[in-house]
Amino acid sequence: MRVSEDIVPIGEFKTHASELLRRMHDSGRPMVITQNGRPAAVVLTPEDFDELGYREFVKAKVKAGSDSAKRKTISAADAREHFRTKARAR
Repeated sequence: MRVSEDIVPIGEFKTHASELLRRMHDSGRPMVITQNGRPAAVVLTPEDFDELGYREFVKAKVKAGSDSAKRKTISAADAREHFRTKARAR
């Protein structure tokens, strides 16, 4: 990230949005939009956004596998038995 190019006040973004978006696509770097001197938003290309979604999907799959390895899941037969026992108790 280049601070001088990739951090933009919201007023400048409003005025020069088309030019700034073109520059972001050309550089391949996200842009931070500030409001009152503080970060308010991050603008990404659609491709970068899709990549983030894919990363979250992979993280969720890895976590599910790790939960299974830690035995936080139960088999279908155990689940059926659990619910049968609860149903009989009523």
